[in-house]
Amino acid sequence: MYILSLYAIGALVASFIASPAPGISHVVHEKRNELPHGWTRRSEPSHRAVLPMRIALKQRNIDRGHEYLDEVSHPASAKYGQHWTAKEVAETFAPSDDTINAVKEWLTSAGIAGERIKLAKSLNWLQFDASVEEAESLLKTKYHIYDHVASGQPHVACNQYSLPKHIREHVDFITPTVHFDAKLKAREETWLSKRRDNPSTGRGIGKPWDRGHGSYPKWGHWIDRNELINDLRNCSNQITPACLRALYQLPPGRSANPKNSYGIVEYTPQAYVPSDLDLFFANFSQTQVGDRPILDSIDGGVIQQVNMSFAYNGESDLDLEYAITLVYPQKVTLYQVGDIVEGASFNNFLDAIDGTYCTYEGGDDPTQDGTYPDPKGGYQGPENCGGYTTTKVISTSYSYNEADLTALYEERQCSEYMKLGMMGVSVLYSSGDYGVAGNLGQCLDRAPNGTLVLNNGTDGYFNPSFPGSCPYITSVGATQVKNNIDITKALATGTQSEMACETIIYSGGGFSNVFPLPNYQASAVKGWFANYPPPYGSDRFNNSQQTRGFPDISANGANYAIAIDGKWALVYGTSASSPTTGSILTLINEARFNAGKGSISFINPVLYANPDVLNDITEGGNQGCGTPGFGAAPGWDPVTGLGTPNYPKMLKLFSSLP
Repeated sequence: MYILSLYAIGALVASFIASPAPGISHVVHEKRNELPHGWTRRSEPSHRAVLPMRIALKQRNIDRGHEYLDEVSHPASAKYGQHWTAKEVAETFAPSDDTINAVKEWLTSAGIAGERIKLAKSLNWLQFDASVEEAESLLKTKYHIYDHVASGQPHVACNQYSLPKHIREHVDFITPTVHFDAKLKAREETWLSKRRDNPSTGRGIGKPWDRGHGSYPKWGHWIDRNELINDLRNCSNQITPACLRALYQLPPGRSANPKNSYGIVEYTPQAYVPSDLDLFFANFSQTQVGDRPILDSIDGGVIQQVNMSFAYNGESDLDLEYAITLVYPQKVTLYQVGDIVEGASFNNFLDAIDGTYCTYEGGDDPTQDGTYPDPKGGYQGPENCGGYTTTKVISTSYSYNEADLTALYEERQCSEYMKLGMMGVSVLYSSGDYGVAGNLGQCLDRAPNGTLVLNNGTDGYFNPSFPGSCPYITSVGATQVKNNIDITKALATGTQSEMACETIIYSGGGFSNVFPLPNYQASAVKGWFANYPPPYGSDRFNNSQQTRGFPDISANGANYAIAIDGKWALVYGTSASSPTTGSILTLINEARFNAGKGSISFINPVLYANPDVLNDITEGGNQGCGTPGFGAAPGWDPVTGLGTPNYPKMLKLFSSLP
């Protein structure tokens, strides 16, 4: 939560609260009219309680970021493939001296002594500790403690806050204020039972008890080893590495160029089981028995082997069994993020691979991101900040609802994915498993003030996912092999053997309520609206034709055979689709590096300009929110995107680029 302590910390409380200088006009900067669903106001915090204040400074040139990314990723650009260095990125987006000085002068004039104000090394934010009394005077607001009804977790927030009129242009946002994004945890947390007197400050997105996330793979049923298929004619019943290679015409890897790399991101306590990898390899890739991913442990990330179940091992086993097999002999890097106690978020991972992000746009948000050293007794080392090499492809099978977070928080993080693309990295996220609904099938209701709040999913406004809705990542949806289809015959006759996934899960897809429609996607989205208009209006989804559509592409997400806790099971989800797609991109990078070229980087502009290199999916839908959802259609659609990979065509296209 957004508070260092609700206990008195007198040493940090200022001896006086300065009155604002006469004549300064304040303007409301951010406002929240409705209390979010599930929260209730409890009381006022002590005026002596201390808040960790963070001011996100306006970035220079951030409005031109999409232009810079387009220059290095659009196939028609003369600068295609001329990726930026991390130093060039940091220098381009750093705030101006005028911005830094103006905000500092405002703070000191309001009574915040200069020695208390810390400027980040990358210059992107200012931080200081303030008593509740100081913060309320500074921001012209009133703080309260709120309790989450289901979990009992407290959170400190205000309804609105104001800034001097001349300061607004220098500040993106300030925390803690209106951002109601506390990390929710179940009441019974056996892992943390001894530490429940210390409120949470870390977002454990890998934790099975965190019901805010329904983005894990879905369990189908157990199977016996003797039921594993060895015939491509049965790929409609089970998916194996051989099925994927046949579907997408993907050859076995033959080299391991040292410039190439592939990263899978997992969040503790999710963890793979080494013996499960060997069980999988023994059946599908015998020469790999004993192979393990390269471990990059971020902020105390551990391969825990204490809790062993599908809830704890299913995601990691699935991701790594298929990724390691499909790209062999290329190695896979496992970014294991967060310790067991504190947990972690996407931002903690971004911190570790890019030191500038630790302080970008206000840095980490304690209500969403793990805090290190761990204040609750977990990992006691320093926060990993820019200490890990970024792989050329990064796949993540976790997601939030876009409505879970504030737009400013999402925009900040999305800008970081933009920067990674500028530096030559392909970032993939699964699009979700609940069709047009969000995680756990939740949909949205529109409050009287126009804000969107979660409901039980039986009706309502469609609920897009994040980061899938960020225009600077590649969002991956899910398909399945059609029932009783022999894919060998389908491939021989040029028949499409796949459809949108409608077994156990439905491919996440729809339109953002935050991010505008990117130029690379505009023609495809407008074409879909013109040719295949959906039977819903603005009461169901953002049909303005001005916002980002997702997913971008898809891959099979049904009936994956995995080894899990010494047994075999079939699993489902875009959690499978994303690492499979990442494996294909890694093999394309391998070919480019072997030819003396660079990585393919942000792939969306190339694919939208050349949709024929994908297998168009035209059957199936993504039901949710009490509706049939959207339907797959020729060309791009908000169910399967542009379609599934065709490796030979994609390889030929990307190999032809500089």
